Amino acid sequence: MDFQDVVRRRRMVRRYTASPVAETSLTRILDNAVRAPSAGFSQGWSFLVLSTPEDVSRYWEIFRGDAEWEADGWLRGMMTAPVLVIPCSSKAAYLSRYAEPDKGWTDLSDDAVREKWPMPFWHMDTAMAVQNMLLTVVDEGLGACYFGIPPRHLGEVREAFGIPDEWDPIGVVSIGHPDTGGAQGSPRRRTRKAVAEVVHRGRW
Repeated sequence: MDFQDVVRRRRMVRRYTASPVAETSLTRILDNAVRAPSAGFSQGWSFLVLSTPEDVSRYWEIFRGDAEWEADGWLRGMMTAPVLVIPCSSKAAYLSRYAEPDKGWTDLSDDAVREKWPMPFWHMDTAMAVQNMLLTVVDEGLGACYFGIPPRHLGEVREAFGIPDEWDPIGVVSIGHPDTGGAQGSPRRRTRKAVAEVVHRGRW
């Protein structure tokens, strides 16, 4: 598929068919994720893949009985995804990398880290890996949706899947074959801003 077509066709899919995702497709999606840039080539990302019905069900079971979560109509469609990927970032991986001789950061206190990294690059780099995933999904003829994990359930997700303390889940990517009838996303109710409205050349 032409790259411009991939970019234009990318959207958040909120309902999937029962067709499984081919392992070759999933492998390519993950292979492309790790081609994203990362500060100092730290590569402080990891991806928890839930691709069996049992593992996917175990994820959704965490939210059973949460009235606020279950009241959200989009959930019924999202639960049809045959694959969930939980991308995780590691601040510790970046601190370790930048303490190496070629970087030589000797002060890794919280204040020093905030001064040198006013933005959390470990999250940003992992988000770029997610974008690679979303674009590859389209190129594979599949659909995906990136969504968050409610903070009140984050500990349960960690415990259920053994996510180590030094790794922070930044959300979930659902992957599958798009189906009709899912919840309508915001783009159906809002127009995309024009490039001229958001691009500033030379001065704001």
